[in-house]
Amino acid sequence: MEQHEVDSVFRAMRARQADAVELKRDAKAEMVAELLKETDLILTLGGDGTFLAGARVAAPRDIAVLGVNHGHLGFLTEIEAEEMDVGLGRFFDGSYRIEERTMLEVTQSRKGRTLIQEIGLNEVVVDHSGETNILRLEIDVGGQRVGVIDADGAIVATASGSTAYALASGGPILEPTLEDLVLVPMSPFALTVRPIVFAPGQEISLTVVRGPGEMRVDGQGRGQVVAIGDVVSCRSHAKRLKVIRFSPPESFYQRLADKLGWGRPLVPKK
Repeated sequence: MEQHEVDSVFRAMRARQADAVELKRDAKAEMVAELLKETDLILTLGGDGTFLAGARVAAPRDIAVLGVNHGHLGFLTEIEAEEMDVGLGRFFDGSYRIEERTMLEVTQSRKGRTLIQEIGLNEVVVDHSGETNILRLEIDVGGQRVGVIDADGAIVATASGSTAYALASGGPILEPTLEDLVLVPMSPFALTVRPIVFAPGQEISLTVVRGPGEMRVDGQGRGQVVAIGDVVSCRSHAKRLKVIRFSPPESFYQRLADKLGWGRPLVPKK
């Protein structure tokens, strides 16, 4: 992100007599907590990765997020960089709607002890590390044993994440405001192992039977080691993300066509 683009945000805020602070993606937790006191809006300047980082900060604090695309794809963001000033004007005028998105809460535990707890907007990926060629995962949902799979790994995704890594791994597309979670096996050994969509409120647990593996939430940072016997539990976070939208709800399907090419013929119509 160029400094002049950040400066333009501050100028736009001052013109509307609003206070603004800059928050780096790698800011420490205590700094984030201090800077976001009495904050009404988080404006993300970048691509989808920046939006995901903003979502993890905003959702627990009930702060709305407006994504401004400075990247390439910008599937999650709402407006392009050149539309930022108009978008801010609409926000301050109240000419927008709030779209709520489910956040994922992920806990890694070992022998009953919690090691890591994170949240994410898109997904958690548990896949094999360099030490093993294939993972064996036991899948439980709501305390009910679903089965054991041999695969490169597995993805548990929200509806938002259904159009990201989960889609690339063969998962279904979910309408983004749905509260369902989807489990997508990654290159499973058995052809009969297919993605499953689970109803809201369910907790999905992945226990590593053969490993070790690695775990990543929203693709951030280096993978966390997941040892044999570790359990990765996934549930919907208590608070949903509030996303600023200027477009109507049905524009999601137009976005699928424009950004991902869904429904577009491979051979143009004559």
